[in-house]
Amino acid sequence: MTPTDTTDPSGKRVPLSVLDLIPVTSGQQVGDAVANSIDLARRTEEFGYRRFWIAEHHLNPGVAGSAPIVAIALVAANTESIRVGSGAVLAGNYSALGIVEQFGLIDALYPGRLDLGLGRSANRKPGGAPPPRTDDDQSPSTGSGPDSTSSGPELPTAENGLLLPKGPKNLFGRIGGSPRFQAQAKLLRNLEVGQEYADQVADILSFIDGEYQTEDGTAFHAIPGEGAQLEVWILGSSGGESAHLAGTRGLPFAANYHVAPERVLEAVDGYRSAFKPSDRLTEPYVAVSADVVVAPTDEQAQRLAAGYAPWVRSIRTAQGAIKFPSPEESDQLTWTDEDRELVTDRTITQFVGSPTTVTARLEQLQEATGADELIITTITHEHPDRVRSYRLLAEHWNGLA
Repeated sequence: MTPTDTTDPSGKRVPLSVLDLIPVTSGQQVGDAVANSIDLARRTEEFGYRRFWIAEHHLNPGVAGSAPIVAIALVAANTESIRVGSGAVLAGNYSALGIVEQFGLIDALYPGRLDLGLGRSANRKPGGAPPPRTDDDQSPSTGSGPDSTSSGPELPTAENGLLLPKGPKNLFGRIGGSPRFQAQAKLLRNLEVGQEYADQVADILSFIDGEYQTEDGTAFHAIPGEGAQLEVWILGSSGGESAHLAGTRGLPFAANYHVAPERVLEAVDGYRSAFKPSDRLTEPYVAVSADVVVAPTDEQAQRLAAGYAPWVRSIRTAQGAIKFPSPEESDQLTWTDEDRELVTDRTITQFVGSPTTVTARLEQLQEATGADELIITTITHEHPDRVRSYRLLAEHWNGLA
């Protein structure tokens, strides 16, 4: 199966999709957050978005996406046509068989609508040495992110001016070495089977295709799961293992500009250079993510986005994502120069403004990366503002406004 036709109904721009974290805002309960995400899926389906993906995160007060497969089932049950999937399931937290069976069960009810997005996990093999570090390892607390080894005031850009800022020095080392992260990894490790990521992806594909065999030639069939109409994706933040794996396996690839802006061009170039046609995909297909807040004016959008910097700071200081603060709560927070440096690469690459402003910047991102699709993440404190952001963007992007 291949990603659906890339032509936008307007004939002008690539499709837009949604990446949702099921954010929990200050004053909210988890049930409210889940209900809001289901409502957002319904609304973005109406607005013409192609996919609605759920990200996996654990032990974060401000993110309720700890069980993406459950959330995907809820969203699929409450929508009709939008594709629903994971962005990403952290493969190290599950067995290959478990992933295929669970997605296969949902596909049995909603055939042809599911995307299985896979990402690396930072979990380590029980009792063994850590595997070699790669640039696109995925952290159970933060999603995917690079271990940047440099920082500074320079702001590298693409030829068309797209910002490619460097992230904080040794960010993954600081998060991964924290007691909180180590405890979290131990809690998740009972699910980790110790299989290398590339081997796990190979097994997932084999189970879906009905070709899985053990080393001694014994065949096993995943029912449900075998023959499921799944689009299998790989997500990554650099030109490392994930990009190479997606390319050599002939799978579509999603590059995380919203997490690692500095390495997005490296990621898409690495994928395309490694690409080999497969039964699933005959040509490279790239989706690129972006953090976005749209409002009627630039000033209104900037106000709605006020909670983003403290939210990113909480993640990058290994607290786990806090409940997303209101603009008024954000105004009361104290910042140091070190805090600002910690979040600058994310805040300056968040696309915030009026529909005209944000559309221009997304066009720049699409042109620089050659993306076939853009995946939009929007978090605001109030749910109606988030729905309006997606609506305004879709209307302007598709020439309806």
